[in-house]
Amino acid sequence: MDKTIQRGKAGGAITAPPSKSYAQRAVAAALLCKGETTLTNMILCNDTRAALQVAADLGASISSDGNTYTIRGGLNPKCASLNIGESGLATRLFTPITALCDKEITLSGTGSIMKRPIAMMEGPLNALGANTSSDDGYLPIRICGPMHGGNITVDGSLSSQFITGLLMTLPTVEQDTILTVENLRSRPYIDMTIGLLKEFDIDIQHNDYQQFYIKGGQQYRPIRYNIEGDWSGASCLLVAGAVSGEVTIHNLNPLSLQADTAIIDALTRAGAEIITTTDSVTVRKNKLHAFQFDATHCPDLFPALAALAANCEGTSTIRGTHRLTHKESNRAQTIADTFTRMGIQTDIETDDLMQITGGPIHSATVESYNDHRIAMAAAVSALTCDNQITILNANAVDKSYPEFWEDLDTLSHPI
Repeated sequence: MDKTIQRGKAGGAITAPPSKSYAQRAVAAALLCKGETTLTNMILCNDTRAALQVAADLGASISSDGNTYTIRGGLNPKCASLNIGESGLATRLFTPITALCDKEITLSGTGSIMKRPIAMMEGPLNALGANTSSDDGYLPIRICGPMHGGNITVDGSLSSQFITGLLMTLPTVEQDTILTVENLRSRPYIDMTIGLLKEFDIDIQHNDYQQFYIKGGQQYRPIRYNIEGDWSGASCLLVAGAVSGEVTIHNLNPLSLQADTAIIDALTRAGAEIITTTDSVTVRKNKLHAFQFDATHCPDLFPALAALAANCEGTSTIRGTHRLTHKESNRAQTIADTFTRMGIQTDIETDDLMQITGGPIHSATVESYNDHRIAMAAAVSALTCDNQITILNANAVDKSYPEFWEDLDTLSHPI
C-alpha cells in the first residue's frame, strides 16, 4: 500500500496505542506463570500478534474478549518450530524462554529479522546449559535445553533485548545467576523489564547495571495487568503538533519508564510548547530552533527527531547513530536518504552523529524501506512540505501501530 500525505495543519486529540514493548514482555511473563493472567488494553500490532502466537505454541492457552486477553501459562511446547515474525524483541525474548525446554525447537522469522545478528545469544545460552546452533549468527536458531543458572557475561552494546530475555527467564531456573553486562545500552528498557517483573513478584537486583543478581526458584504470580500507552508510537505525532499546529495524545504517562518519554526533552530543547497531565501530553507549535540530543539509550526516536530537526532553524545534532545499524532497516542511512530526497541536508559521516539542517521540505516520493518508523517520520514531514509526499509500502506501520494512518487523518487538516 502506498500513501500520499498532503501539506496540512495538525490539530485535535487521539489516544495512544498500547506499548508493544510492554505487551510482549507481559505475554512472556504470562506464559511463565502458573495460572491465568489477564492483560488489558491489548490492541494488536504485528509484533504483539507474533508474541501471542509464540506463547501459544510454547504451551499457553489464550482467549480474548475485545482488547482483554486471558493467558493461562505453562511451558509445554506444542510444535518443534516457532515463527516470531519480524520482531527483534520477540526473537531475543523467546529464545531464552525456549531454552528452558528439554526438546529441540527451531526459532525463525520473516523479513528483515533474518538479517539481524543473534550470535551474541549463543555463547551465554550454551554456558547456561543449553545447546544452540544458528545459521552463522543469524536466524533460524535451534535450541535445546533445559537451561540452568550460573555466572555469565553478556555484551550489551548491540541491544538490551537479549538481557531482557535472560532477566525474565533465569528467575525460573533452580540455580542462582550472576549476569555481568558489558557496555549496556538502552538502560531504560532494562528498567521497564525490572519494573514489569516486580509486578509479577519476580525480584532482580543489580549493581549499577553492571552485574545482575538473579535468585533462582522464583515463581511468577498471575495478575491483571494493563498495557500502558506507547511513547514510541506517539513520538512522531507529538512532533506533528510541534511543527504544524497542536496535538493532544491521551493514554500517555509522563512518568513512564519507557525510554521514548525522552521525546519530551527533545521537543523542549527545540522550543516547542508542552503541557502534560497525569495521562496526556499536548504539544503546540512554537518557533523552533536547532537542538542537540543524545539518543543512545532511545534509538527508536531517531526518525521522529529527524522530522523535528527538519523543521528547526539551524543544524541539529543527534548522537547515537551506532545504535541504528540493525533495525528494520539500516536506519541511519535510510533516514539520511529519505530526508535528502525531501530536500533536507542530512549528514551521517561524522562518527556516531547525525546532523540535520532545517529548511524547506519539498514534495517527493519516498520508500518506507519496510521500516515502520521511517514511514511515520516521512508522513509527519509531509505536513510542512510544499505540496505532498508519497510513501511507498506505507503499511510497514502495521508492525507497531496499525491505526497510525487513521490517527494521522484525524489530526491533519488541509490548508
